[in-house]
This record gives sequence, structure tokens and C-alpha cells, in this order.
Amino acid sequence: MSHPLSSLACAAASLSLALALAGCAVGPDHQSPKTDAPADWSAWHGGSPALLGAERQNAAGTGIASGDWKAFGDPVLDRLEAMVLASNPDLQTAALRFAQSRVQRTTTAAQQGPQLNASAGVTRQRQSETGAATRMIDALGSSVSNRDQLIRTLSEPYNLYQAGFDASWEIDLWGRVRRAIEAADADAGASAALLRQARLSVQAELARNYFELRGTQRELRIARADNAAAAESLELVQARADGGLVTDLDPARQRALLAELRARIPALLQQEADAMNRITLLAGAAPGTLNAELADTAAGDALDTPTLPALALGQPGELARRRPDIAAAEAQLHAATARVGVAVADLYPRVTLGAGFGYESVGSERFGEWGSRQWHVGPSISLPIFDGGRRRGTVELRELQQQEAAVAFQQTVLKAWHEIDSALTAYAAERQRQAELAERERRSRDALVLASARYKGGLTDFGVELDARRTLLQARRDQAQSSSRLAVGLVAVYKALGGEAVAPEAQMQHN
Repeated sequence: MSHPLSSLACAAASLSLALALAGCAVGPDHQSPKTDAPADWSAWHGGSPALLGAERQNAAGTGIASGDWKAFGDPVLDRLEAMVLASNPDLQTAALRFAQSRVQRTTTAAQQGPQLNASAGVTRQRQSETGAATRMIDALGSSVSNRDQLIRTLSEPYNLYQAGFDASWEIDLWGRVRRAIEAADADAGASAALLRQARLSVQAELARNYFELRGTQRELRIARADNAAAAESLELVQARADGGLVTDLDPARQRALLAELRARIPALLQQEADAMNRITLLAGAAPGTLNAELADTAAGDALDTPTLPALALGQPGELARRRPDIAAAEAQLHAATARVGVAVADLYPRVTLGAGFGYESVGSERFGEWGSRQWHVGPSISLPIFDGGRRRGTVELRELQQQEAAVAFQQTVLKAWHEIDSALTAYAAERQRQAELAERERRSRDALVLASARYKGGLTDFGVELDARRTLLQARRDQAQSSSRLAVGLVAVYKALGGEAVAPEAQMQHN
């Protein structure tokens, strides 16, 4: 019979050998993938060179951090952004997924340590008089004179008291647990990046809707001012017609123009309500909750073109650091690579060290005595021999998933460059268009002044002045819409660059 100390020495020797072998981890190691980047922002551009824009040359400087919208200089927008961060349901969902990934990492890491369990119990038992336990008595044969009495005694009910603990620890010889933890860490990193992406997307969506709302309200002010001016003009034309200076055709034309202008008001009011509801939904609030916050407080019919911060694109090679979707794609590739190692480790034997100690006694009188103790200690090995190709198939599956993640990463990077080019191109085109619209508005205003003077002097009919007025009204509407699109375009650039696209140091007025 072996001595307990010799058993412990054997277990200690096995543990020392296992620890010496546990320094390796099978499977491929993750290598950060290489990403191509142009030397400057103008190198990769689809479309006409005329739309490259001066913004691509402003690579110096650092953009504002994601989540900071104070560079736009709008306190209402800042308050709404803070409200969205606190209450948006999509952000809450992304935050909960990130928390789940952290808990999953903790659960996975728990496999590295020993597992310790304690147990205790009291059971009332009775053995069968004709069961397997009677074979020993039957084997003794005639040497047992009181067989029936002995069987009845053994089959009498009794209480069995048990208490103790057992411990086990799987030695991570091939790095299966370490690779699983590595994959869990990468999953947590991907969830963190997706949370940043969700924040950026929700904030950019809010800014887009906010600038569209302010643009609609700007058009409403212009439309109401145009209605007032058209009504005043109708009175003047009607007075001229009543005096016999013009025919009744001129007031009829002016009334038609006034009706056309009034018909624009309901459509603009609907657009305003839709934009308010979209913003309210992003904030996780009921319809109408933010009406006071979003109400138009400006006065007059001025275009009040919003002041937009200057772009500071930084260096193209920093794109991978900026965009959360690229960081998430790389983390997912890292996790897929680590899971290949987990699958490969399953091809090799598993060694587990186990130990246990406890007491067992029939009846409570001697329970806890040293003689009632029982224990075990020693290693065990599990060696896969045949499973119909399941483990090998799992390795091949994980390798294919790793290749898929690598393709997804490259696709994410390529898509990012296309989004950046499209956003910068649209922003440059709108800036050029706004400059031409501003010139058109000035020319249309001069033409209306000239047409009105010629009409009052009797040199032209009212149709000339009416056409000039309609041209000016359309120019003002187009310029107001362009101002909104320019702000929305800057938000798109900001989002495409991962939330670091505008410099708070430089403010510029787009006219």
C-alpha cells in the first residue's frame, strides 16, 4: 500500500513536468494586417479633379475627438448630443453588448485557475436483499452459517453521512485556454470599437437631422417673409389696377404667385415636424418632448448661414487608428486567429490534476473521526483517438473563418477610403455650388430692383417683374438648402474620418 507522501511527491513531479511543457501555445499568432494608404488625400480620388477641393490639402492639424461637437459653436446641438449619449436605445444596446463581452472574457479566464467544489450530504439508504451486494455472501458458501440473518442485517436501512471537497486543474499544455482568453480579449476589443462606432453614428445622425431641421426652419422664415412681401406687392399692383394704370391681369398674376408661396408653407412645416421627430427618437423621448428645445428662435428672413469649423484631415496613414469599424474588423480577425489555436489544441491530450478529501461514516456517532477520512490525489489524461474527423473539421472551419475575417478587414478598409473620397467630393462640390448660388442670389436681387423700376416707369409689363421676383425667390431657397447640405456634408466627412475631421482652432464662414 503506497504512502500518502509518496503519492503527493508523484503528483508534484507530474505538476513540475506539466508546467515545464505549458510554455507553448499552438496555432498561428496574430499579426496586425498591413493597410495601404496614399501619400496625401488627393492621391486617391474618383471623378473629376475639379472636385478635389482645397480641404484635401489641409492635412496638418489634429481634428476634434469623437463625441466633441463644440467646434460647431451651437449650444443647442451640444445639449442634444449629450442627451443622445445618455438616452439613445441603440447606444444602450451597444453598451450592454460590450458589458457582455467583458463578462464573457472573465468567464473564459476562469478556466486558467483550479476548480474547487465542496459537498455534504446525509442519505437514508437500504440495500437490496437480492442485489449485487449478496454475491460476496453467496461466494463464501457454507462458511456462512447465518446467511439469511446476515443479509437481513445488511439490508436494514441506515444513515450515510458524507462531507468533503475536491479540486481539479487542467494544465494548459498546448495553450488552449490562453488562446481562448486571447479570443475573448479580441472580442471585447471589437465590442468596444463597435460601441465607439455606434456613438459616432448616432451623434452624426443627430447632427445631420439637426442641420436639416435648421435648414427647413430657415426656408420657413424665407417663405413667410416672401409671403408678406408678395401680399404687400399685391396691394400695390391692385391699387395701380384700380387707378386704371394697369389691367386686371397684373393683380391676377400676383395672386397666383401669392398662392404658390402660401402652398409651400404646409410642406415645410411637415418637413420641420419630421426632422423634430427623428431627433426626438434618437434621444429616446416621446414625440413633442423637445419641441421647445428645437423651436426656431431666429427672426427675420436672413439666410444666417451657419459658421462651420475648418477641416483638418491629418495624415492618411492615421485612418486605421481613427475609424472604429476598422479597429473592430481587426479585432474580429484577431479573435478568429486565436480560435484556430483553440481548435488545434483540442487535437492534443489534456492533463488534469485532481485531489479530494472528505469524511464518510455510517451513522453520526463516528462522523468526523480521523478514521472516517477518505482522500485521493493524482493526474489524469484524456487522449483523443477517434472522433470521426470532428476535431480536424473544426480546425479547418476555424481557418476558413480566419480567412473570411481577413477578407472582411480588407473590405472594411477599402470601403472606408471610398466613403472618405465620396464625402470629401460631395463637400467640395457643395462649397463650389454655394459660391455660385450666392452670386446668383446677388444678381437676381439686382435684376428684381431693375425690373421693378422699369415696371413702375411704364417701360415693361408686370410679367417681367414677376419673373424676376420668382427667380430671386428660387435663388434664396436654393441658397438656404445649399447651406444645410454643406453642414450635413461636413458631418458626413467627420463621420467618414472616424470622428476627427474638424479643427476647433480655425472657424470659417461659408457664404
